[in-house]
Amino acid sequence: LKNHLVATLGEFVGTTMFLFFAFAGTQAASILSAQVQLSTDSTDAATALLGIQKLVYISLSFGFSLMVNVWIFFRISGGLFNPAVTLALLLTRAIPPLRAPFLLLAQLAGGIAASALVLALFPAPTYVNTSLSTSEVKGVFIEGFLTAELVFTILMLAKEKHKATFMAPVGIGLALFIAELVGVQWTGGSLNPARSFGPAVVTGSFKSEHWVYWVGPIAGSLIAVSFYVIIKGLEYEMVNPGQDAD
Repeated sequence: LKNHLVATLGEFVGTTMFLFFAFAGTQAASILSAQVQLSTDSTDAATALLGIQKLVYISLSFGFSLMVNVWIFFRISGGLFNPAVTLALLLTRAIPPLRAPFLLLAQLAGGIAASALVLALFPAPTYVNTSLSTSEVKGVFIEGFLTAELVFTILMLAKEKHKATFMAPVGIGLALFIAELVGVQWTGGSLNPARSFGPAVVTGSFKSEHWVYWVGPIAGSLIAVSFYVIIKGLEYEMVNPGQDAD
């Protein structure tokens, strides 16, 4: 029980730190972008360039924050920070069933704590809530595919043991970075129910499409796990004898 509680504490603090820096970066980019647009007569080209810069800034904030905090908290809780990742590791027996509910609650609480900190420390309005710029059905598919990429990266780089396992946080952070480059414009790039749940709780804004940010990532997690189980069953390690599995 002690180990489960220590892991839960680590997961709460880790999720809070990951999302705090990601949210703070998003808030900074959004506020600066809004100020520039108000202070200048921007051309269409300048506005588009500003939008691209904002997109890259937000994506870097999420990717690098995940990379750093996974590296820090991996030894304590595994550095999951995401209910979709927790589900995948539970299904692949990487974490014990008893620990999974504790980690899930810690992640949701961390999302709320990070959102509250950003709302308290940075100027209003908050820009960290997720919202759709496409249909709900497309939103589910986008969130699902992007989450599948992230979760499969985690399964192959962190769960599978190999000579570069110690570098797994870099690959995981980069996976989130490229996913955010795609997803921010259309869904807000959640890939994580805790990431959408926290701001919704703190701002009291549960939009009608909030379910997308649960169904999409969970579906993506199941897709990644299914493919992982298939290639494990086919003994993928034997296909390329020169690869670096231990």
